[in-house]
Amino acid sequence: MNNGDFVRQMPGGGQGIRSDRGLSQRLRIDIPMLVLLLMLCGVGLTVLYSASDSSSAAVLRQARYMSVAVVMMLLVAQVRPDVLQRWTPLAYVGCVVLLIAVAFFGVGAKGAQRWLSLGGFRFQPSELAKLVMPMAMAWYFSSHPLPPRWRHTLTSLVVIAIPTFLVARQPDLGTSILIAMSGLFVLFLAGVSWTFILAGAASILAAAWPMWQFVLHDYQRQRILTLLNPESDKLGAGWNIIQSKTAIGSGGFDGKGWLHGTQSHLDFLPESHTDFIIAVLAEEFGLRGVLLLLLLYGLIIGRGMWIAAQAKNSFGRLLGGSIILTFFVYVFVNMGMVSGLLPVVGVPLPLVSQGGTSLVTLLAGFGILMSIRADERLVHQ
Repeated sequence: MNNGDFVRQMPGGGQGIRSDRGLSQRLRIDIPMLVLLLMLCGVGLTVLYSASDSSSAAVLRQARYMSVAVVMMLLVAQVRPDVLQRWTPLAYVGCVVLLIAVAFFGVGAKGAQRWLSLGGFRFQPSELAKLVMPMAMAWYFSSHPLPPRWRHTLTSLVVIAIPTFLVARQPDLGTSILIAMSGLFVLFLAGVSWTFILAGAASILAAAWPMWQFVLHDYQRQRILTLLNPESDKLGAGWNIIQSKTAIGSGGFDGKGWLHGTQSHLDFLPESHTDFIIAVLAEEFGLRGVLLLLLLYGLIIGRGMWIAAQAKNSFGRLLGGSIILTFFVYVFVNMGMVSGLLPVVGVPLPLVSQGGTSLVTLLAGFGILMSIRADERLVHQ
């Protein structure tokens, strides 16, 4: 079965259709997914309490963010997929306009201009693009035959490139990669030919040297060099990776115990409450704790893929599949950079790292999955 079969072999019709009319269906909530997400949020609060030096204020602040994000998820779940599909073109145009506005009127911090400030409220339009991108791609391909033809594929790449380029200029390499991946996942699930995939891979390889010379900023090149040899600058650029790997290794299998991690509590581990929070968990709960966390992530991803596969039309299948695969990329990239396998690009560990904006965006995506689940029609075997 090729990747196009993900869409083509799941038609909306069938020999029989079952409708779940229970409480969860009426409330448009997927109970298994909700329970798994709340468990993951609970893990995040537990580890954050230790990573923030037992700061109740930090935990309460994150709990408030989580409450807002859960409410957002439940509200988004009430919006039917056909309504989302109808409003997607306007959402894409609005998102691009906001990203352009960031370039002219954005608020800067730490050398990056990524925020817009409206009446004292500051937000990142790039976070909105993480949701709008897969919606736009799913909307485009749902109105064309699958697998896509070459001209449709090229058009979709332009749709992906515009927000990706605008976010990369802020500069925000990590977020731009996630936005591009969310769109490329839709393209992959739509059944794009392997010829095009191989041609794209070859183009990326050919563009590697020009990008290194003319596109990447100095600090981005330094991150890649540090990945290859972090010991070359132990007290500078390599400090984060070295301390993170030390924390992970010192936890062993059983860990040192909750609140007893030395790397984080003695301030050796940088950004212990955000990007490197998995290192805190590994030090205090050991390999056993990391495996349990991976199991929880695996269950969420598996449930999400099942929901996407059962969606009643191509828009729901493509959108749901892209959302959950992008969630997987969050997990993979964060754990890869913390363990020294990938460059540090500032991607938080989903639903565990401290932060409000990314939390709301992630759970809004799961709200879309719940909306797809509520409208799906299962085919009897």
